[in-house]
Amino acid sequence: MVRIRLRRVGLKGQPSYRVVAAEKESPRDGKFLEILGDYNPRTEPFTFKVNEERVYHWLKNGAQPSDSVAQLFNSVGLTKRFERVKGGEAAEVVLKEAEEYYANRKVNPQTK
Repeated sequence: MVRIRLRRVGLKGQPSYRVVAAEKESPRDGKFLEILGDYNPRTEPFTFKVNEERVYHWLKNGAQPSDSVAQLFNSVGLTKRFERVKGGEAAEVVLKEAEEYYANRKVNPQTK
């Protein structure tokens, strides 16, 4: 079973994460299938960049997000956009809306 989950990168005490598609049995920082994006909880507000087209692909093919990734997807509205695509709305329209959301999101690059 494929999971969409976080893979820790960064220095000790300065975590940042990659959003990856990986087999459920593989270790946290072990083998993965594809890098889908980045997440940095240390900025205000948190930095979250993800390739939504690839996330939709994995979700359509049965991948399950981990609990922490599901919370992140909900906080940026990705889950609602995926439900609209699943309901029959054109993926191009939804992806364009997602690009606008990420472009308009103000993130201070200073870390805590």
